[in-house]
Amino acid sequence: MDGSSETKPFDANHEVVSREEWLEMRAALLAKEKEWTRMKDRLAEERRALPWVKVEKDYVFEGPEGKLSLADLFGDKSQLVTYHFMLAPGQKEGCVGCSFGSDHIDPVLVHLQNQDVAYVVVARAPIREIEAYRKRMGWSFRWVSSHGSDFNYDFNVSFTPEQIAKADAVYNYRKGEVPLEDLPGDSVFYKNEKGEIFHTYSQFGRGGEEGLGLYALLDITPKGRNENGPTFSMGDWVRHHDRYEAKGHVHPNGRWMPDEKSETKPTETPESPGSCCH
Repeated sequence: MDGSSETKPFDANHEVVSREEWLEMRAALLAKEKEWTRMKDRLAEERRALPWVKVEKDYVFEGPEGKLSLADLFGDKSQLVTYHFMLAPGQKEGCVGCSFGSDHIDPVLVHLQNQDVAYVVVARAPIREIEAYRKRMGWSFRWVSSHGSDFNYDFNVSFTPEQIAKADAVYNYRKGEVPLEDLPGDSVFYKNEKGEIFHTYSQFGRGGEEGLGLYALLDITPKGRNENGPTFSMGDWVRHHDRYEAKGHVHPNGRWMPDEKSETKPTETPESPGSCCH
C-alpha cells in the first residue's frame, strides 16, 4: 500500500523446472510461510495484550438518523472498529484506495456482528455528501460524519493546515510531514458493562493491508499486485469499482482524474503530492 518496497517488473520469461524440482523448492518456501504465519499469531497475541486508554471526550457524529455519540456506534456490541475514510467536506467522491478497501466490507459484516464487533466508517464530510457517495458505490455498511468533531484529529488521521505547514503532524506514530489533510487508518474501541469506552488499538499505512482480501489473492498470482508502475503503489492500478473502463488515472493524492480529453470534469483540484495509500 505504500511505495517503500520496490517490486521487480514482471518477467514473462520465467525460470521453468521439472515437477520434482518445483516440489522441492515449493516445500522449502512452505517452511518460511509457516514461520511467517506463526509470527503473525505471536504478534496478534501481543496486540491483544496492549494496555488500553480510557476515552474521556464526548464525540458527536452525524448519521442519516441524526446525532450519535461514540457509544451509539457500538450498537449492542462491546467491540467497535472504525475506519477513517478520506472524504473531506466538499470532495464529491472518496479516495480511490479507501474506496477499494471499503469494497471488502459489506460481505463480512454478518461475520463481524456475530463476533461481537460493530464496524463503522467515519469521514469528515457532511452526512449528505457521504450518503450521496455511498449510494453511488452501492455500499450498505454504517457510515457517519465527524464533521465539526475532533475525532479524526485526536486519532491522528486528520491534520490542520498549520500542522502540515510546520511538518508538525503525527501519523503512524511518527512526527513530521504529511502530504494531505486526511489519511487512512483504523481505530478500535471496547465498551465495558458500565458503558466506559477504551481505545485499544490503531493502525495506519500498510497496517490496513490485513483487511484487504484481494491482496491475499493477488499475492499468489504470477504478476502479484501489479504495483510495478512509476510509484510502486496501488494507485498504479486500482480504480473505483465503477471506473475500470473509464479513461483517466489516479493522482498521487489518491483522487481520480479524468484524461484531458474526457468529457467528465474533475470533481476537485489535485491536492499536494502524496498518496492516500502511504
